[in-house]
Amino acid sequence: MKWIDIPPVWLLLAVATTWQISVLQPQVLAIGHPMLDLLGGLLVGAGLVLMLLAVAEMRRRKTTVIPHKEADALVTTGVFARSRNPIYLGDALVLAGLALRWDAPVALMLVPLFMATLIQRFILPEENRLRRKFHADFARYCEKTRRWL
Repeated sequence: MKWIDIPPVWLLLAVATTWQISVLQPQVLAIGHPMLDLLGGLLVGAGLVLMLLAVAEMRRRKTTVIPHKEADALVTTGVFARSRNPIYLGDALVLAGLALRWDAPVALMLVPLFMATLIQRFILPEENRLRRKFHADFARYCEKTRRWL
């Protein structure tokens, strides 16, 4: 069952919940401003671009993008020079953007919950594996590069 415990599945669940909130929330909670559509679209677009850049950088360095697998290289270049978790950051941006696009401000509460889930289920175990494999190199990377931004 570990194959189903991957970040895209968690993102899909959060997106489905966001959609349900947008459908079921009382109209009085909706904001309905066109700038939210624009901001939401920009966040979704930025999230997707960030994910694509991160995957491309990982492919270039010939390492896995699958969270439960052992990394072959410590990627610290490209978008990884700004964030240790650009794919997860991209996921969070997409979720926040969709909540805005679907005029579901209540669903924005899911974003920090989603991020906490990613930290516990994926980021901490990944960091432990990287720490064991890359020792001082990973420690130096953590000192100069923040987890999210």
